[in-house]
Amino acid sequence: MPNSVSEVADNKIEYGLCNVYYAVITGYDIEAKKYTYGTPIPIPGGVSVSFSATGDSNPFYADNVVYFNVKTNAGYEGDLEIALIPDSFRVNVLGEEEIDGMLVENSDAQGKEFALMFQFEGDTSGRRFIFYRCSAGRPDVASSTKEESTTPNTSSLTITCMARENDHHVKASLLEAKNPNRYNNWYTKVQEPIKEDSAA
Repeated sequence: MPNSVSEVADNKIEYGLCNVYYAVITGYDIEAKKYTYGTPIPIPGGVSVSFSATGDSNPFYADNVVYFNVKTNAGYEGDLEIALIPDSFRVNVLGEEEIDGMLVENSDAQGKEFALMFQFEGDTSGRRFIFYRCSAGRPDVASSTKEESTTPNTSSLTITCMARENDHHVKASLLEAKNPNRYNNWYTKVQEPIKEDSAA
């Protein structure tokens, strides 16, 4: 069964979320205006992802018409549904601590921003995505008793995707045919939108 379906102009449908990874933002060099990221870590059990664009439209009226319209891109907000939130994500991103084998949530803990990468398995074009600067809200705690038929519980993370401070990039995507080398290395490190001849 497809996990998520959406219409696209040149590809008809996308479904089957897979290859979900996150890479923690480890630093931001103010002088160089450059973000640094940790090695991408997989989040197994991707179920669905749904992001809505956020921002304002501010029309300016003159001569009894809309003279110009200023539109603000405030990134995206939505939900990532997965089978189970990995302990590594809870520690690395949500700020939980592992103490004597226990995962401990502290109200003073501050989460970390991260890059989010994923792919739609059934996307005939094989497009891969990255959102460069994300934050995650604390997940709910929920479960249900076992009944005659077992329906697995899933976990949902509310994700806010913001523009980076240096270049204002929000997200990027890539087709394999456009750049096979970058495509094949998509999950080895955060792929920056720079010219291939200067890419590491």
